[in-house]
Formats: sequence, C-alpha cells, structure tokens
Amino acid sequence: MEIEKIINNNIVLSMDEYGNELIVMGRGLGFGRKAGQELDEDRIEKIFRLDNKDSMERFKELLKKLPIEYIRVSDEIISYAKETLGKELNENVYLTLTDHISFAIDRHKEGLLCSNTLFEEIRMFYPNEYTVGCYALYLIEKKTGIRLMEDEAASIALHLVNAELDSAISTTCTLTQMIRDMMQIMEDEIPACRRASHRDRLVINFKHLVYRMMTEAPANGKEDRVFFDFIREYCSQEYALVCRVDAFIREKYDCSMTEEERIYLTLNVKRIKDLYGA
Repeated sequence: MEIEKIINNNIVLSMDEYGNELIVMGRGLGFGRKAGQELDEDRIEKIFRLDNKDSMERFKELLKKLPIEYIRVSDEIISYAKETLGKELNENVYLTLTDHISFAIDRHKEGLLCSNTLFEEIRMFYPNEYTVGCYALYLIEKKTGIRLMEDEAASIALHLVNAELDSAISTTCTLTQMIRDMMQIMEDEIPACRRASHRDRLVINFKHLVYRMMTEAPANGKEDRVFFDFIREYCSQEYALVCRVDAFIREKYDCSMTEEERIYLTLNVKRIKDLYGA
C-alpha cells in the first residue's frame, strides 16, 4: 500500500486495488513520510473505509485534530458493540461516535455537563445497547483517565441504535420519543403494562411498529374482514385504546398504523389484561 496523502503523524490516506480511498491509522505511520512511499505495514493498526464520500471527507477533517487515543477508543467500542450485539452497524458510526466522544470529553474538561433527556427511555427500550454504552464509559476512562457522566452511556447507546437502523440521529430520537409516548398511554390505562415481562413485550412491538411508520410505506396486505370484525367486537375496549394511541401519534407525529397493525396490537393488549385481570 502506498501513501496518497499525510493527514497527520498517525493518519494517512491510501487506496485499495479498486481505487477506493482508505484512511489508515497507526502510531507514527505518517511521521517523516511522503506521498508515494510504501506504508510500513507493521505500524498499521486500523483501516477505515467509508463508502459515503461526504462522510469520508468529514471523517478526514475530524481525524486531523483528534488525539489518536480518542480514535482508538471509539474503534474499540464499535468492535465490542458489533461482537456483543451481533448486528451490522452502518460505517458512518465511526464518524458519528468518534465525533460524539471527542465532544463529550471536551465538554467534560470545560465543566459543561449536559443530561440526556431520553436517558430512562434509552435504558429501558435499548438495554443491550445501553450495556455497551456503560462498557464504553469504562473504556474511555481507562484510555483517557476521564470518567464521563452515566448519561453518556445512553447517548452512546443511541448512536449505536442509529447505526443499526441506518437512520439519522434525529430520526432515532423521534422513534424513542414515540415509543415513550405510546407506552405512557398504555401504562396509564393498564397498570399491568408496567410489569417487566409485558413492558418488554410491548416495547418490542412498538419498536418494530414505530420504525415501520417512520421509515416505510404501509404494506398493502389483504384484510381478513371476518377476523378483523370479530376482534373489533370481542376486544372492543382494547381496540378503542389502541385507536386512542393511533390518534395521538397521528396528531403529534403525522404517521399512523394500518388496520392490521391495530388488530395485532389489540390482541397483545387483550392478552396482558386477561393474564392480570386488568
């Protein structure tokens, strides 16, 4: 591999065999070197490849000014997340998470401590990602000596969820707020929904439902009219509650469920009420 451009002493640009740009990281990899020289492969620690050109340019600009320790810890967190969660993460997470960690550390040094308003929701709705976020705080402290607030575990978790869904961070925040609002309506009406097992079941249903409503057009499935009519009559109270939830998110978030989704959610609510006599 040849050096195309020196970013700093630890970061250089190179090309793969197809002419795609690569960011190559390693301690002293660019020190005293020039474009056109062969890379010292023994010094290579990490090779980054971002297919989005705009993200690649932003990542290069970010790497110019960051200590290598920040980049290393971000990479280690992402590697741990991939292994622990067992999910593919959009490669833009290298940009977004590295940038967030750098910003969080800078804020901490300046004494600017900010709370995450969605902390409780993130911890409840995305427990696996939140656990990775807690481990990330340990890694950051180990590598930099700085212990960030616990709220940062939730913020890191949200970046991971964003990378899983391949969506903008603002969309992921809205998804989380929608789930919180839907759960609140359910819990106010049916206290049994606060029980951990049923809460988790509803959260899973809401996560899939909300993601569909925010990112995909409704499927044009064939309505089972007889079955749907039966559920609407037999589970009239539960169906009415689901319709209230649907009306709320339609007004606040400008999206809604399909009739099939309302029926499916009605059956889940009916099951919870029957189990606990709610």
